[in-house]
Amino acid sequence: MDLDPWPVTDPEVLFRYLVVSRVLAEVEAGQKVSRIVGKMAREVHLDFARDRRVVKVRTLYRWLAAYRERGLKGLAPEARESGKASVVLPADLLLFAKQEKEADPRASVPEILKRARQLGVVKPGKPVDRTTLYRALGRMGVATRRAKTPSDRDTRRFAWPDRMQMVLADGKHFRAGDRRLRRVALFLLDNATRMGLDVVVGTSEDTVLFLTGLYGVLRRHGRMDILFLDGGPGFISKDTVAVVAKLEVHLIHGEAAYPQGHGEIERFNQTAKDQVLRHLDGRADVDPDPGALTVRLRHWLFTGYNRTPHEFLDGATPEGRFLADERPLRLPADEEELASRFVLTEERKVSKDHVVPFAGVDYEVPTGQADRRITIWRRVLTGRLYVPDRGRLVEIFPVDLAENARSRRARREKEEPPARPTRGAADLAFRHDFGPIVTGDGGFPGGGEKENDE
Repeated sequence: MDLDPWPVTDPEVLFRYLVVSRVLAEVEAGQKVSRIVGKMAREVHLDFARDRRVVKVRTLYRWLAAYRERGLKGLAPEARESGKASVVLPADLLLFAKQEKEADPRASVPEILKRARQLGVVKPGKPVDRTTLYRALGRMGVATRRAKTPSDRDTRRFAWPDRMQMVLADGKHFRAGDRRLRRVALFLLDNATRMGLDVVVGTSEDTVLFLTGLYGVLRRHGRMDILFLDGGPGFISKDTVAVVAKLEVHLIHGEAAYPQGHGEIERFNQTAKDQVLRHLDGRADVDPDPGALTVRLRHWLFTGYNRTPHEFLDGATPEGRFLADERPLRLPADEEELASRFVLTEERKVSKDHVVPFAGVDYEVPTGQADRRITIWRRVLTGRLYVPDRGRLVEIFPVDLAENARSRRARREKEEPPARPTRGAADLAFRHDFGPIVTGDGGFPGGGEKENDE
């Protein structure tokens, strides 16, 4: 495994990646870059802190150029953005404008400047360029444009012509077994051919469940161009966005009440409910274990649904249309290369007793790394953690306090004498005041035997 980590879990990098993905996805659909950039600049976006953000046209073009040139690393915040919001405007004016805009989002920048003059924040007669203040608010992450209503959003239906150009994913909740246990089936569907690519079942719609299904699709069918997800908890997590970014796949998040854009997967979910899911409720012969249900639903998906003529495909079957498509599949080079895309790295500080905290659990790391910052490698599918140690990755485990109490402490190695004796300032002063007592070889000065006075 490559030991050159680069943290893609930075929320700002992932937010920029989502915005760039939407632009590039529309461009690949044949839309003009200028039109898409203009539309995106008029929208209000939500970042991972659920803050409203507006991205300007110039910023979008800069992000696009940086992503095309350097990939995800090009989306890292620049040094000037991590510093002061403005080197021209006073700090008290910036703070006042930010507070006023957050309290009254509909207030314009000129109106805020008038308020600042009335309250004495800006001295009378002192000119303040409103464009400079407008840009400073944007760098501070303050939305400066009117929030768009749902009617302003682009809700056109879409359909891609070739396989693996867009893959849709969504979860469907159902009950299984005589105990009517709650389960969720997560389906992944090819947009162009309507073929079901995979299904996985879990107890909740979480990140690991989705990434497990995505991993299986990538192994069998290769990489897609665009991944369309809704707002489920497993789809909007930072781990999901980071992994998709490492796969170099464009990611688009739909909305919960967005049937125009997500109609294909919603119609498929209704078919799955009518044909198989509703028949699992209350039956004693149905094993509610998620693994057993995954096998059962895959059998229906691969041998039933995919081989049934589809109205959208003019009577052709999804499997037949998928196999007849001449667009080449982008399969992974090997298993190790694919697995490396599902590994995320984060930095942590090691305590003096060789313990590092992660997700509320204390893990023990190899000796020699106390009081240092190290990189933790996490396999998102298994949750296992690794740290570099002498040129290789070693797995770390939670601290076993009981075992540490019983085990013998490592003994400190016996201190060896220095290879060459040293002489300090005190020795030099003593030699200067009293003279040498013995020579360098341990003998007395003079080197000869004491003469006999007799």
